[in-house]
Amino acid sequence: MSEENRAVANRWFREVWNERRGEVIRELQHPELIGHTVGAEYRGPEGFESFRADFLDAVPDLKIDVEGTAAEGDHVVVRWFIRGTHSGEGLGIPASGREIAQRGMTWLRIVDGQIVEGWDCWNLGGLLAELSARGSAN
Repeated sequence: MSEENRAVANRWFREVWNERRGEVIRELQHPELIGHTVGAEYRGPEGFESFRADFLDAVPDLKIDVEGTAAEGDHVVVRWFIRGTHSGEGLGIPASGREIAQRGMTWLRIVDGQIVEGWDCWNLGGLLAELSARGSAN
């Protein structure tokens, strides 16, 4: 089961984030998903879709590189690196034109091919504070 779950996790980052295939969200997320992010929690695909839309509005060229995974039973941990340009206002901060680059990890619980719970660990608050304080790169 671990290898099948690892494939679901890799597909999540590749298709949902990098390929922008929104229809895959409801295929890979359980309807009662619980998502734990820095400073917030969301439920169900609708909650994630809102979070994703805001983030992609702020960083429309976002790219996530999966640097490594570890899997055991229903759990998969993904170590990732994001990069992109803060060129939109989806996060409530005026576009700065600044490049962003940050590492983080996501821990997923996957049952029957669907993500039922996820935890993100990265410095989103620090990134937002940095973008707010810097102003425009132009």
